[in-house]
Amino acid sequence: MLGSSRGGMMTYLALTRTDRIDAAVVLSGISDSFDTVTRRPDMEMYVYAELVPEWGQDRQEALERRSAVLWPEKLNNETPILLLHGSADWRVHPTQALRMASALYEVNHPFRFVFFEGGDHGLSEYQQEVNLLTREWLDYYVREGQRWPSLEPHGR
Repeated sequence: MLGSSRGGMMTYLALTRTDRIDAAVVLSGISDSFDTVTRRPDMEMYVYAELVPEWGQDRQEALERRSAVLWPEKLNNETPILLLHGSADWRVHPTQALRMASALYEVNHPFRFVFFEGGDHGLSEYQQEVNLLTREWLDYYVREGQRWPSLEPHGR
């Protein structure tokens, strides 16, 4: 599964509801809806208020349900996640990806995080590398059916 921006948020939601996704890629994904509406009030008015059915009844609950950084333990732990984000993204603040990587690490969820210096929301400056990383990730975990290596501390 691949989700970008709001689709990244939808990917996180899907990973709480099924174990049938072999691998996920989240590109510039929203992981903290509270941060999104704080930094971009237009998102609250033109996206959340229009697209979230229960928005008018309980805004707080609606934002919590769409903030994966608050509930990483609910994600299917068998689905490795590739996080891709640019440091110059003005649509989804880069700290959301940093906090999501930290939250995944804390619950021992398999993930890889690639932070693209100067990358915009669509990572347009890095399209070739993004495409290569995405293809390799999905080929490895989906096509080849590989398993995630041990996440326990080890080595020399």
